[in-house]
Amino acid sequence: MRWRLLAQAANRQLLWQQQHQQQQQRCCRRLLMTTGAQQQQQQQEQHDEHNDNSNNLKAAKYGMATFGGIAAGVLLFKKLDNQQQQPKIESQLTPSPAGLDDEAAARLWHSTVRQDLPTYSLDEVQKHNAPEQGIWITYGLGVYDVTEFAPNHPGGDKILMAAGSAIDSFWAIYQQHNTLEVLELLEGFRIGNLHKDAVAANVEEELGSPWAQEPKRNALLKPASERPFNAEPPLALLGEHFYTPNELFYVRNHLPVPVMQAEQYELELDVEAGAAAGQPTRTLTLAELKALPKHSVTAAIMCGGNRRSEMTRVKPVKGLSWGPGAVGNAKWSGARLCDVLQAMGVQPNEDLHVLFEGADLDPTSHPYGASIPLSKALDPRGDVVLAYEMNEEPLNRDHGYPIRVIVPGSVGARNVKWLTRIIVADHESDSHWQQNDYKGFSPSTDWDTVDFKKAQAIQAMPVTSAICTPLPNERVKPDSEGFITVRGYAWSGGGRRIERVDLTSDGGKSWHVAQLEQETVPDGRHYGWSLWTARVPLSAEQRKQEGLEIWAKAVDSAYNVQPEAFEHIWNLRGVLANAYHKVPVKLS
Repeated sequence: MRWRLLAQAANRQLLWQQQHQQQQQRCCRRLLMTTGAQQQQQQQEQHDEHNDNSNNLKAAKYGMATFGGIAAGVLLFKKLDNQQQQPKIESQLTPSPAGLDDEAAARLWHSTVRQDLPTYSLDEVQKHNAPEQGIWITYGLGVYDVTEFAPNHPGGDKILMAAGSAIDSFWAIYQQHNTLEVLELLEGFRIGNLHKDAVAANVEEELGSPWAQEPKRNALLKPASERPFNAEPPLALLGEHFYTPNELFYVRNHLPVPVMQAEQYELELDVEAGAAAGQPTRTLTLAELKALPKHSVTAAIMCGGNRRSEMTRVKPVKGLSWGPGAVGNAKWSGARLCDVLQAMGVQPNEDLHVLFEGADLDPTSHPYGASIPLSKALDPRGDVVLAYEMNEEPLNRDHGYPIRVIVPGSVGARNVKWLTRIIVADHESDSHWQQNDYKGFSPSTDWDTVDFKKAQAIQAMPVTSAICTPLPNERVKPDSEGFITVRGYAWSGGGRRIERVDLTSDGGKSWHVAQLEQETVPDGRHYGWSLWTARVPLSAEQRKQEGLEIWAKAVDSAYNVQPEAFEHIWNLRGVLANAYHKVPVKLS
């Protein structure tokens, strides 16, 4: 018995050593892929610089929508309040340097520190991102409070998109803002200076930092965190496009973004369980994946914490404070996972799982990981894709270049980016994000009583919807017939089609059905979102009120419907936040 125990212990030690060695080898391969890619990053950045004009023009289109009307708004506001505003402006403006005319001097205001004003950090500015907290923006070194200006601006709802952030990238392209009249008015709203660390935050990175080679991002994305970078687009823009523009697609990163190059990319395939177990590990290059039959699927990807900020109002939760913008809809193209697995002899088995590992590594060199049931991976109707294209363009770095697995109908956490390894196994992924995160619990469960092992990992997401316009506390004016127009998105996981979106402006006494924009694909494979538009009538009594609250709820093809209140679905991680979306508005 003693010898048998010693032999078993020795075998276990040998097995551990083999597994540890394999893990080290895999980590080395990942590091070689990313390290080799980093050596080519400078060339890639030069290529990116070449494309910057094109990308900036795309960003500028939205920037123009945001601030393009500011000149007209300037004139309107000055006309409304000229006598009160002008003395304030004159008392605050800095003297013109010798030899410069007034307009040339005005162009220097945003790059000059005002000694008579306080200094604010970027965190302080970002807190002022809504009418309730005040609307602050930055331009160069200046911090500006435009809270009172926005309601009187023809595009005041657009200004709300940039609240708490910078306008520099827009004004650098649209030079018509650099006039004396516009710059003079802007300087009149100046309340302080931006801290020098905030201005130079992206100029220099610590040598060797894992964050030193983060990709460039669109200026319109609103960060929920900087490191790792997580951000969502302005909600009003989100509802304007059935296919979310790649540069405006929300970003959810858990770790630093790896630097990878197509020539060095390899995808490792292991079958550890099932009828095909025991065969040698196979690797596929990017070229080999692209040589397989190309398949496309329209699929919405939604973060499990989308709309968490609304749940937080009931009681605090742990997690990023996402609004309703942690979702996007795209056409994804690549090789079908079922084709790859079948080529390796993998057979259907309800007890098996498919594990995914990415190239993004934590400080202990463990990769981000997740898993899905093998039944989903092998089902041709499941449309799981090893994607290398997003909206008919190569994936960008933030969205998983060169390969990302797309698991349509599932929570975003299962759509692993920078995919480097696929394993067929008899167990779920043992990663933190599969075992100890992205799980739902009873409202009565707290951090003292929670047991993550007893909860199922989120796969398909519940039905949800959100109002994209009007924005919260936006001032709206009913049309001549007494209607206001409301737009938004709706989506349900598991491929369930959106059947209906209902809206009410009177607390549920009357409901109005929205018109849907959606794909004509079979139910069960309806993985894309639905955009909707509704004309909501207001009664004569309502039109006399100062404001009201609009509610939206979606119903899917299985007649699942959103719950009314967050109190009933609150959970300590703030996931699965799908209660009615309620937006207060002010009436003109």
